Amino acid sequence: MKTTIETMNNGQKKVINPCKEPCSVERGMRVLGGKWKASILWHLQDEPVRFNDLSRMLGGASKKMVDQRLKELEAQGLVTRHVINDRPIAVAYAITELGRTALDILERLKEWADEYVV
Repeated sequence: MKTTIETMNNGQKKVINPCKEPCSVERGMRVLGGKWKASILWHLQDEPVRFNDLSRMLGGASKKMVDQRLKELEAQGLVTRHVINDRPIAVAYAITELGRTALDILERLKEWADEYVV
């Protein structure tokens, strides 16, 4: 249902169908809207990527920031972490099936940004 504002007979305003806190859009933005999160998912869509390579792909992000965002995405079930036992030991990240469900949204966002040059 859509949230609306109605003016009562006494001039006071009343909210009809207010969003429950947090609303669906807010919950979604908490998952995908954090800085670098969407970009991380985007870069993982084709294959698992090692941590250092992913950090390089993200250009302006520090390794600490990438590590924090990956931990958040992992806790949310959007990426998985795999330790590679080669020498030197490395860590790779892969997108999960749940993470893949966000790619349609990100594709539409990309198209919108390209179309309106935002």
